[in-house]
Amino acid sequence: MNLLLRMVMSSVLGIIAFAILLFVPAGTVNYWQGWALLAVFAVMSLAPTMFLNRIDPAAIERRTHAGVKAETRPVQKVVIAGTFVIFAAMLVVPALDYRFGWSHVPAWLSIVGDVMVAAGLGLAMVVVFQNRYASANITIEEGQPLVSTGLYGIVRHPMYFGNLILMIGIVLALGSYWSLLLVPIGLLLMAARILDEEKLLRAELDGYEQYTQKVRYRLVPLIW
Repeated sequence: MNLLLRMVMSSVLGIIAFAILLFVPAGTVNYWQGWALLAVFAVMSLAPTMFLNRIDPAAIERRTHAGVKAETRPVQKVVIAGTFVIFAAMLVVPALDYRFGWSHVPAWLSIVGDVMVAAGLGLAMVVVFQNRYASANITIEEGQPLVSTGLYGIVRHPMYFGNLILMIGIVLALGSYWSLLLVPIGLLLMAARILDEEKLLRAELDGYEQYTQKVRYRLVPLIW
């Protein structure tokens, strides 16, 4: 099976999984916030992926090696497992919130959340364009260059910054204030992933130690 077909099938299966996690807990398909989020994910995930596949299939191939089994470092296995749980909760809890009316987010704020989701996904794709060695698991390949310009000149882990925007955007897009309580947990998991990843990068990626002196902030400019 060629790479593009695998990516398309993976995206379709992902959208189906999203739909189950959203509409089953919501108890209805009459949940416009859920449909809007699905549309944003479908467009912002599939279209850039198909384009990148045309110009650099190897970059896409690196993104397919994801999940607990793809990680070789124990800390990363735990972090990825926890991240999957939190991500699922960020879909299920807002759906339950919608069903039982725990909180009421205005429509305009849900739309802002959709924009944040699009921005987070778009930022992650820009990172892949700037660093074709950006993979879904923590690894260093032979001959991998150090990228220190573009978004990497602002923070050391711009893809995770995009993920932070994405997390906040998801719960707002789905109309749930209570689900914002999940964001700090996701942020702690992300911080643990970054700190462990930097141990590997400092040890195995030439020039990374000097790069950390040039770009001081790991995730959020002027904060951390």
